[in-house]
Amino acid sequence: MSKIIYLTPEGLENLKKELEYLKYTEMPEITKRIAEARDKGDLSENAEYHAAKEEQVRVNNKIQELQMTLANARILDDKDLDTSKVLIFSTVKIKNLKTKKEKTYTLVSANEADPLQGKISVESPIGKGLLGKSVGDIAEIDVPAGKLQLEILEITR
Repeated sequence: MSKIIYLTPEGLENLKKELEYLKYTEMPEITKRIAEARDKGDLSENAEYHAAKEEQVRVNNKIQELQMTLANARILDDKDLDTSKVLIFSTVKIKNLKTKKEKTYTLVSANEADPLQGKISVESPIGKGLLGKSVGDIAEIDVPAGKLQLEILEITR
C-alpha cells in the first residue's frame, strides 16, 4: 500500500499542472522528435533517436510518479490543525542555540519542499526533528555538519 501524501490546495494544483504539461506538451514534442529521427534512416547509429527515446523514458517515469502521487494525495486544511505542536503545514520560528540566529520554516510534504522559500520537508532531518515539538522545546537534530539545537519560538499556520 502506498503512503498518503498530504498537500496544500496550491501544491495539488501545481502537481496537476506539471502532469498536464508533461502529458500534453512534452510527450507530443518527444514523439515528434522520435519520428523525425526515425525518418533519417539507420537507428543503430542515430544519436538524436536514442536521446529522444531516453527522454521519452524519463518523462514517462515522471508522469507515472506524478500520477501515483496524485492518487495518494490528500488535501489537508491547515485551519483545522492544532498550533500547540509542530505538524505538517506548521510555520515554525526557531532559534539556533549555537549561532543565536532565528529562522522561520514551513513544514510541507516532500513534493512541496522549497528551501529557498522557507518550505522544508517533514521527511528532512530538520523537519523530522521539529515534528511534535511545542513552543519552548529544544529539538536536538543530527545533521551532516553535527548536532543542531533548535529552540521552538513560535508555531503558526
